[in-house]
Amino acid sequence: MSSPLESGAAHRKRKVRLGLSLFWRTFFLLAILLAGSTIAWLQTFRQLEYEPRAIQTAHQIASLVNLTRAALVYSDAITRISLIKTLAEQEGVRIVPREPNDRYTPYTSGALDARVTEELITRLGVGTTVASLVNDEPGLWIGFAIESDNYWLLLDPTRFTRVGGRTWLVWLVTAMALSLAGAALITSFINRPLSQLSRAARQVRDGEYAAHRLDEGARTNEIRAVNIGFNRMADQLAKIEQDRAVMLAGISHDLRTPLARLRLETEMSVTDEDARAHMAADITQLDAIIDKFLDYARPDHVEFKPVLLRDVVDACTYAVEDHEDVHVTVEVASDLRVMADEVELIRVISNLLENARRYGKTPGTEVARITIQAQSHNDAVLIKVRDHGAGVPPAMLSQLTKPFFRGDQARTSAAGAGLGLSIVAKNIERMGGTFALTSTPGRGLAAHIRLPRAASIRPAAAPSAARAS
Repeated sequence: MSSPLESGAAHRKRKVRLGLSLFWRTFFLLAILLAGSTIAWLQTFRQLEYEPRAIQTAHQIASLVNLTRAALVYSDAITRISLIKTLAEQEGVRIVPREPNDRYTPYTSGALDARVTEELITRLGVGTTVASLVNDEPGLWIGFAIESDNYWLLLDPTRFTRVGGRTWLVWLVTAMALSLAGAALITSFINRPLSQLSRAARQVRDGEYAAHRLDEGARTNEIRAVNIGFNRMADQLAKIEQDRAVMLAGISHDLRTPLARLRLETEMSVTDEDARAHMAADITQLDAIIDKFLDYARPDHVEFKPVLLRDVVDACTYAVEDHEDVHVTVEVASDLRVMADEVELIRVISNLLENARRYGKTPGTEVARITIQAQSHNDAVLIKVRDHGAGVPPAMLSQLTKPFFRGDQARTSAAGAGLGLSIVAKNIERMGGTFALTSTPGRGLAAHIRLPRAASIRPAAAPSAARAS
């Protein structure tokens, strides 16, 4: 048995699975913004820090070279040897003569090093050499001259190393973690009122007008105004619903009393049997219309419990099995159960049978052949009630569940309130199910119901004593 509710349910599940909540969308947008801002800030800071660090490093090296050169110039030979030894032991500075055949590699391994080299040459004068390798020995080598003698000054390059990539990475990760935590906190504050409003709107849609009241003392002016307006709207809807129920109950009470008097007067006063039968039929029809109004306005209170679907169907078909204009075929497993309100479900099946009996007679006959089928599908039960009548145009299907709508002339030939399918759709919605109609002109109309499935009944085991007997 194919049903449009099977593909529809799968499509809804895919949509839910692929959907993105407002919280995560806002969070991702804030995270992207903060990540971009952090990276831009970090890059800007590095660029602004580059020039001052290069000049500061060059100043420190130049000052050390000038001090060393001055100390060597103004010391005698014996003191100069002691000075060179002291600089090497205490300051980690070596001074060695520079030979013409020394091999060296310029110290230009990075942008900062090139900038330091340029600044050193400017401060120490032309002829200054900065090398990273002299005679295969690594280090920060500064070549300078004292009068006519050339020297190399060897420094530990780590004393002037710029901030490494690992340090920047640690700062970047820390900043990103704090930014994401802040984005999550801000997003939760922004979306909390919207989440509450969405939950309250869903409850009002389901008829629970007083189940969730929004906070009317919110600090944000716009949120407070929305909450107040929503609460007032829910109050008005609850009042309208209550007034409607009271009005329809009053109509029922006020109409049924004169209808009862008319029925009694008809039976006692009208002598023509044919006229009396027609008048009684009209009174019965008016009484049935009043029942339809009351069914449509019934409060949305249902009691969910596991219900044997076959028992419900049998109870509904039993009421029409003596009718000569109805033939019902039931294909429902005896152990199939649904989670529903039994009274509401009986009302649904009865309305569908009555609708098929009135408007679904097989062309060329006066008999409505109705088929009721049901099968389990994952965690749901799919029910199909189909007649073999003339059907309706597909463009009219969406209108059939609207209150007081009438179909084509063939379907409006019988009297009624125009609420049968509206009551079915409303009751199915109350029970958390789904209702849909399909039609093939000339082959009949089919009503499809999807309800939550309950666990199947397991037959009770026979007592041991009984088995022994």
